[in-house]
Amino acid sequence: MPEIVTAAMLVIGDEILSGRTKDKNIGHLADIMTAIGIDLKEVRIVADEEDEIVAAVNALRARYTYVFTTGGIGPTHDDITADAIARAFGVPCDYDAKAYAMLEASYAARGIEYTEARKRMARMPRGADHIDNPVSIAPGFRIGNVHVMAGVPAIFQAMLDNVVPTLKAGTRMLSATVHCPFGEGLVGGPLGDIQRAHPDTIIGSYPKFGDGKFWTELVVRARSQEALDAARADVEAMVAGLTSAAS
Repeated sequence: MPEIVTAAMLVIGDEILSGRTKDKNIGHLADIMTAIGIDLKEVRIVADEEDEIVAAVNALRARYTYVFTTGGIGPTHDDITADAIARAFGVPCDYDAKAYAMLEASYAARGIEYTEARKRMARMPRGADHIDNPVSIAPGFRIGNVHVMAGVPAIFQAMLDNVVPTLKAGTRMLSATVHCPFGEGLVGGPLGDIQRAHPDTIIGSYPKFGDGKFWTELVVRARSQEALDAARADVEAMVAGLTSAAS
């Protein structure tokens, strides 16, 4: 049987919900998860409110193999992710000795004061492991199945590169695309019948418009080549039948 590994993403920050910052991390995580056979099943966006972060983390970590969070681990007063994650796991949020020393040395080397605000970036739940940050030193962390990373896209992507080798990959989803010259209204019924006949597949329809015409891109996904081929054959036969009837 194919091994199914699942993931969820929690995006944290008032700036995302207000529209001031446009998220660039969801698509990147989705691409990486798909490439290694992990199903990204859910994405939530929450404000910088500790109760909401705690509730979302606890709900997601109980349901999925992995949870990835972005945002809220910087030096300002509204960077409360570390505190919220610690509360979700029922542990203290302390200065991590290794992170504290790394940041102290980095700021000293640049002749920059190691302020109380900057020290906040060394705080993490007790027992958490570092996620290295090759861009700006301040680490993310993992505790249980939750991976906590920065919201800045370049830093998030660099941290994720360090996380991926530690993840258990699942069976990759295979896909095939069938062009359909008709709109969804015509194919919806028979396509539903095909989906019911092939429960081990996922069949999606994506409406398109071009040159004054509607058409549909039909995508079949499955974890085995045999299942994919069988469903695709039925989809292609459906399209051929509709084309013949229309001519």
